Amino acid sequence: MRNGEISYWMAARPETDQPRRAPLDHDETADVCIVGAGFTGLWTAYLLHRHDPSLDIRVLESERAGYGASGRNDGWISPLLSANRRRLAAAAGRGAVIDFQRAMIEAVGELLDVLRAEGIDAHQRRGGHLRVARTRAARARQSAAVATGLDWGYHPDELLLLDRDETAARIRVAGAVGGLYSPLTAHLDPGLLVTALGRLVERDGTTIHEGTPVASVGPHEARTSSGARLRARWVLVCAEGYAGRIRGMPRLRTVPVNSSIVITEPLSDEQWETIGWRAGECFGDSAHVFTYAQRTEDGRIAIGGRGKPYRYASGIDRAGEVDQQTIRLLRGRLEEYFPAAGPLPVAHAWCGVIGVTRDWCAFVDLDEESGIGSAGGYAGHGVTSAFAAAHTLADRICGVDSRYVRLPWLGHRPPRWEPEPLRWLGITSMYALFGLADAREERAGAERTSAIARLAAGITGMD
Repeated sequence: MRNGEISYWMAARPETDQPRRAPLDHDETADVCIVGAGFTGLWTAYLLHRHDPSLDIRVLESERAGYGASGRNDGWISPLLSANRRRLAAAAGRGAVIDFQRAMIEAVGELLDVLRAEGIDAHQRRGGHLRVARTRAARARQSAAVATGLDWGYHPDELLLLDRDETAARIRVAGAVGGLYSPLTAHLDPGLLVTALGRLVERDGTTIHEGTPVASVGPHEARTSSGARLRARWVLVCAEGYAGRIRGMPRLRTVPVNSSIVITEPLSDEQWETIGWRAGECFGDSAHVFTYAQRTEDGRIAIGGRGKPYRYASGIDRAGEVDQQTIRLLRGRLEEYFPAAGPLPVAHAWCGVIGVTRDWCAFVDLDEESGIGSAGGYAGHGVTSAFAAAHTLADRICGVDSRYVRLPWLGHRPPRWEPEPLRWLGITSMYALFGLADAREERAGAERTSAIARLAAGITGMD
């Protein structure tokens, strides 16, 4: 089993698909400087060029394109909103949040349309999203989620409660009492996508500098750790969970929360026959400590979860290695879901960080005077959120009047996270309490969500 090395998605790409780009080692000028060659940065470069092909755009990447969350995630193109709807509505109004949700739903289709138009095959497939309930309490949460979703912008045909048999007809999960299905979600291979985006923006004339860590940003400039300076009208920090390490960015606006994934060896036809899963759904459960998974193009299951979610003082493990306890937990989940399939050996494990704000609301900033912009706080919904945030940045810079520039995340100011050790205590306590709530609900066959889970959500503002 491989452990770390960015991800299976990136390790599976031949070296010829991942060219090494030269670093920036001397002072330069450009129209736009983008910090981070992940989904947000590369989509922003792509969309800026669509608006104005004359722009000189430089992307500065500390490692290589896709090294961060974009090359490590589970590849869901999901309409899930990166926002606490109630909190955002208190600031921007209920109608603005509903518009936000509809924009995210439409962004899924728009992203797929762009891939089709550009001839990008990232193994994208729109099979929807199936969340399975294995307790009556989880089933009650699904019913509440449908009512809440309809109240905040979903249409009735976009959120469907399934009974036990309807759930099993899609994916046969041991102990499932029902499911919640949405046809909106798609999945893909994120390594293929980020690699293709890098080639796409270079075709348009954007220059990507790899091996170029940015140490600080200031008005109209970025300085690298080697001392090189890039002057630009716009400096856009698109580094998500890594942005807090750059001087000049607001401190404690986001924290890096760790998410881990394991991917199995290819399953046999007989194993797939016991599981079903023929329509390519994104799969997850409705437990508090949730998991998320996809069936890959080459017949594997990639499943992720939080594992050990937070390192003290917002630490980041650059090697991407997963601790053995988390690997056992994720593999154990798979074998709980699909016991009839027999053993499911793990081929590769890796982890990465997602950016989470204190109010669980994503943001897009763009300051006209300093030229500094940023986006982040996607809280695990980064594939679609990055595409929409890139639209917001590019459309605003180029003066394009679109629905994206009217979304309430533009100009949103999340509150700062608490200092250590309170930050570590709060985040780790939240996940520990969620795990305890799951265990109690499963043991007792509970019909209602545990009060412990409600306490956990309140600790870090998820409620």
